Amino acid sequence: MPTPWLPTAGEPLLPLLRPDWPAPPRVRACVTTRAGGVSAGPYATLNLGVHVGDDPAVVVANRARLRAALSLDTEPVWLRQVHGVAVARLPAPPDTLEADAAVASDAGVVCAILTADCLPVLFCADDGSAVGAAHAGWRGLLAGVLEQTLRALPVPSSRVLAWLGPAIGPRAFEVGREVRDAFVGADPAAAAAFASSDVHGKYLADLYALARLRLRAAGVTRIHGGGECTHGDRERFFSYRRDGVCGRMATLIWLAD
Repeated sequence: MPTPWLPTAGEPLLPLLRPDWPAPPRVRACVTTRAGGVSAGPYATLNLGVHVGDDPAVVVANRARLRAALSLDTEPVWLRQVHGVAVARLPAPPDTLEADAAVASDAGVVCAILTADCLPVLFCADDGSAVGAAHAGWRGLLAGVLEQTLRALPVPSSRVLAWLGPAIGPRAFEVGREVRDAFVGADPAAAAAFASSDVHGKYLADLYALARLRLRAAGVTRIHGGGECTHGDRERFFSYRRDGVCGRMATLIWLAD
């Protein structure tokens, strides 16, 4: 499970989570929770998404709190996520940032993914030369966003570590038969990631299992994380399936100097 982020002396305290993976020392990563910000109502309190109906000025303030807590010299690169497979190679000009994944090899460039049930996946080269992050809901998983992110990294998949962040769990993620059929049609082994729901014609899908299946098929053998459920943990996580209108958490990764 992720462990609490421990800020150094003088840093603002935010209830952040740190991935539990054996990444190289220069790889830095964390996941925000819904606490520690200044948003109100359904966005309370650390909403980091500007596209969900929250006051933009409040979101800017929340982002400033996050940047201060992590002592970041630059703003994280916030993508315009569209549930696709495009990968932004950072640093990149703003007009290229409609993407659902990002990779970086330069120190201090922060890849950021926003989620509220979809699966955030982090990547790093085992020598600390590159990092990446992907936004993987079921559409992105099926379309190949993880595979595209791996192709964008400058090392072979056998040298990549992956970490699966907080997402909607297999007891809460109900999908239609067409979703199951699409995954199983692409890979029969995906059938094990679906269980029958109490609702006729519906299935419970395991995003973590589907992601592990895809990553292993792409050559990634060191896969960590998984098991958190955003839907079931109202205190720590936003959940679109649970609440409809809600904020977004951020999953961040970058290279230190």
